[in-house]
Amino acid sequence: MFDISRRTFLSSVAAAALVAPLGLHAETIEPVKGGTLNIAVDQAVSVINPLQVRVNPEYLVAEMLYSALTKLRRDMSVAPDLAESWTANDDLTEWTFKLRSGIVFHDGTPCTSEDVVATFQAILNADNASPGRKNVGPIDTIEAVDDLSVLFRLSTAYADFPVAVAYTNAKIIPAAIAGGDINVLASKAVGTGPFTLVSYEPDREIVVAKNPDYYDPERPYVDEVVVSVYPDTSAESSAMIAGDVDIITPVNPGEYLRMDGSDGVDMLRVASGQFCNVNFGCDTPPFNDPRVRKALALTVDRNAMLDFVTEGFGTLGDDTPISPAYRFYKDLPQREQNIAEAKKLLAEAGMPDGFEATLVASENPPVRTQMAVALREMAKDAGIKINVQTMPHATYLDQVWKKGNFYIGFYNMQPTADGIFKLLYTSDASWNETRWNNTEFDALVDEARATADEAKRTELYGKAQELMNEDVPSIIPAFMDILGAKRSWVNGYDVHPRAAVFMIDEVWLAEDAPRRG
Repeated sequence: MFDISRRTFLSSVAAAALVAPLGLHAETIEPVKGGTLNIAVDQAVSVINPLQVRVNPEYLVAEMLYSALTKLRRDMSVAPDLAESWTANDDLTEWTFKLRSGIVFHDGTPCTSEDVVATFQAILNADNASPGRKNVGPIDTIEAVDDLSVLFRLSTAYADFPVAVAYTNAKIIPAAIAGGDINVLASKAVGTGPFTLVSYEPDREIVVAKNPDYYDPERPYVDEVVVSVYPDTSAESSAMIAGDVDIITPVNPGEYLRMDGSDGVDMLRVASGQFCNVNFGCDTPPFNDPRVRKALALTVDRNAMLDFVTEGFGTLGDDTPISPAYRFYKDLPQREQNIAEAKKLLAEAGMPDGFEATLVASENPPVRTQMAVALREMAKDAGIKINVQTMPHATYLDQVWKKGNFYIGFYNMQPTADGIFKLLYTSDASWNETRWNNTEFDALVDEARATADEAKRTELYGKAQELMNEDVPSIIPAFMDILGAKRSWVNGYDVHPRAAVFMIDEVWLAEDAPRRG
């Protein structure tokens, strides 16, 4: 993505992205406009404030209602959104973004550089609890150069900054709200996105309508989108087979196999860096001892875990969050199950008879519980007794996430290696749930993000992966493919490796699609 010759890249990627709507190829037929698109999701859309969304259904709705400076193509390259172009100084510490002219928010007010400045200041304000705070890059200051130009000064060089500002929580909101009470966005939406909010029932249904003032007059193609919440995934799949639902995102492996081959249903699949991990509280006994963490990692039969958890829809993991789908992936020797070595490490840690611990797993998605049960069975032979405690997802988010010492996490692929490290594993990570706090690892990531040279970045990120593999702040036994489903009358849609990106404004319904609404 950022194979520098920097200036050549920056100009060419912006120009290429403006040639045609993303996701449509020159040979495709003219999209049909109009109609109502029905999308099914598997959990409540509890948050619609774009600075605070946390899970995929919330990302979906926020993306339809708001726009960011940039966005990610399905090949993970960066493309213009509200910003039509960007440039950087020679040492990559200052980035200037040029906004499209004539953009307006849903309430009719103009969107200018002042709104961009205020939005990023709100993201960086710890009081607003935005997950984007540590993931939009090392921003020092932000300046509105003129109405359509924004200058970001960074505290360190950052080659991936245009990718970072495509982060899911970096959607632009009005300055009046960003600098005032952002909580008003808990139940209403004031964005520049392709759709406007019609109704919002978090646990049941969210309806959005085409924004007539969207910056691209050709999109969105559909008039309305209805997002329906189906906590029961089998009911969700039945609705797809019956033709009552047009898109399901995501689909779990069991339901994928159930729907595969159904008349009029297209199954979707892409390799990804999405994973479930077994998180350790690295500051709390017994998991503050790396020998204990590594011992537990050595009890995992990864091929069996891959089959059990992903039902074959995935790739093996090696206890780092970087899958082969990432740009700076390092192919490390595959960790294999070794019960004898696990027992040896436990004895060295003063636990020759093993230990007992409670592993917490949210009920959503079900793969969390599946992984917890599988680990419980695999760890027995090493003398480790794991008690699995499951709980509703809302309870998990409130009581366990970022607080617990032994629990199952679930994360999407991030746009870059830096993105996933800074989200979860550096000492200053916004969701530093393992509390690993390894200064050597931090230094490697910081140096890599400030390095333009591709070979040097590859070396640095490789060393970071080696260090994590050895110290095991969390167990990552497998990566899951992103699975989805759509009716055959749906065009312009596919699953995204990032899982949190949807591009619904590019979707259109064929003439034979049912006309709803």
